[in-house]
Amino acid sequence: MRRILLIAFAVAAPCITAAQAADPVVAKIIDTHILPRFETLAQSSGQLADAAATDCTPKSETLRAAYGRAFDAWVAVSHLRFGPTETNDRAFALAFWPDSRGVTPRTLASLITDQDPVIATPQEFSQVSIAGRGFYAMEFLLYDDTISTAGDAAYHCALVQAVATDIAATSAEILADWQGDYAARLLNPSPNGTYRSQEETVQELFKALTTGLEFTSDTRLGRPLGSFDKPRPTRAEVWRSGRSVRHVKISLESLENLMLLLVGDNADLAARSKHAFETTLSKLGILNDPVFAGVTDPQTRLKIEVVQQSVDAIRDIARQELGPELGVAAGFNALDGD
Repeated sequence: MRRILLIAFAVAAPCITAAQAADPVVAKIIDTHILPRFETLAQSSGQLADAAATDCTPKSETLRAAYGRAFDAWVAVSHLRFGPTETNDRAFALAFWPDSRGVTPRTLASLITDQDPVIATPQEFSQVSIAGRGFYAMEFLLYDDTISTAGDAAYHCALVQAVATDIAATSAEILADWQGDYAARLLNPSPNGTYRSQEETVQELFKALTTGLEFTSDTRLGRPLGSFDKPRPTRAEVWRSGRSVRHVKISLESLENLMLLLVGDNADLAARSKHAFETTLSKLGILNDPVFAGVTDPQTRLKIEVVQQSVDAIRDIARQELGPELGVAAGFNALDGD
């Protein structure tokens, strides 16, 4: 609880009283779920920038490993689409996907072909289209057969370094906002604050859970599944780098942690929630299909559909049982209207 106490004392005196009566569930989620994960994201993204500065070649194992660790850290917080991640479209700057129109490779190809000097400074590069920034752009630069070998080698290197530096800067900004005052806002609702009541703070966190489950089911699994007549294996997330199933796994593990924290001391609901996640992760683990290529094969496709159904079963528990238990509903989320 040391981090929470530091946050509480950092705000104005009237808020200290509110912090003392803060919802213990919210306090624990901030202290054990949110802040540690954003700290990991900032640290690993900084290491990615350092790795790119040392060796920017696309096939560098050190660079690819640093990229993978930083991307893992993003996936683990990707459901927290509120507050600092939404400021200045930071979440999209880190993770512009789905990209149904192929804007990312076109943006990168244009930069490379023109040897656009916009990559010269972090300030200039931060104005580049979000399609040319973030983890998905980096995947093209490191793993795509065309983009990874396109153009002048020196410019390509500088572009890799610019994207990595931008990822690190954006991740650091998100963490700074959480540590600066946003955690305190979530912990200390007030009539004139961002959150006016404890119910609103709990609803925000519950919405993050349901949004994360929705994205995993409908997008991470639903896009490659397509339809039975038209499966879409190359619409799977980060298939070029072989990370599609990994992202589902990391997301589910992080969402399980959040859901169990929200469940609190309801032992029966906690046990059933934990069992639902364990069942889903077990079914995911036996796929032996890291990029969902098997959506084109009826037998493998059925196994992937079963995983999706298992995620949906968790969603049902969240909506039908956890929501009423908390006295909240999912509401609108950051994905609505995209």
